Amino acid sequence: MRALFAFVILLSSLFSLPSLADDHAQLYQLAGWPQQREHFSEALSAAQQRYRSSLPPAVYQALVTNSNQRFAPLAMDQRAQQQLRASLVDPRPALTFFQSPLGRQISAAEVQATRREQLAQYENGLPRIQAEATRRLLIRHLAQALPASEAGAEVSLALAGVAADSLSQMIPGLLGGGMAQGLLDSQRQRLIEQIEADIDNTLLYVYRDLSDPQLEEFAQFAASPAGTAYYQAALTAIRAGLAVGQSTANLAPAPQGI
Repeated sequence: MRALFAFVILLSSLFSLPSLADDHAQLYQLAGWPQQREHFSEALSAAQQRYRSSLPPAVYQALVTNSNQRFAPLAMDQRAQQQLRASLVDPRPALTFFQSPLGRQISAAEVQATRREQLAQYENGLPRIQAEATRRLLIRHLAQALPASEAGAEVSLALAGVAADSLSQMIPGLLGGGMAQGLLDSQRQRLIEQIEADIDNTLLYVYRDLSDPQLEEFAQFAASPAGTAYYQAALTAIRAGLAVGQSTANLAPAPQGI
């Protein structure tokens, strides 16, 4: 996901010193957010097509309308980067990491894992990845440092939110007064626990091309104060981009351009 609103350019930029706004934007790009949002949009479009023939026309149209509004690409980009900017005071340590060869390799691995063909190939589950005890220990440390399970839960909650909004529109009063979003939020911990049960195998697959020393360096960064700050900010940005906990009707209209 990428920035779509005007930056306040600091005076230091005139002397070729990167501003904080530029640092946030560079981090956003290098960490693979634009590609990840694009892949999410592709997966959403594919899901809409799958449901076309299995739902009554009125229900299908309500789901499509609500999902297109909630997940409008430009609006998602704007919400996510605004939140990342607000949550991550100093992006420079994370930017330095993702500018490194290892950081670029990690970003590429994550983008590759969410490509349409990858998701289609493993829609029924990932293969069980075999690994030595040392590598499994490194992956466990990484899993403890990354909010991967939490991020997965936010995606599930956002998609469920579309269904709840559509149901509320078709049967007014059924889930009124914020009840729909309250019910979804109550499922967050259950979803996290479900994803966590298989998170080690997922990370073994996603980062399968990283060597053990690279995994160790990655885990050390993720667990460091700088890494923790970035990944916690990233989690809040994911939640904001997906508009988790917000009613579709209350979302601002999608921006029409930069």
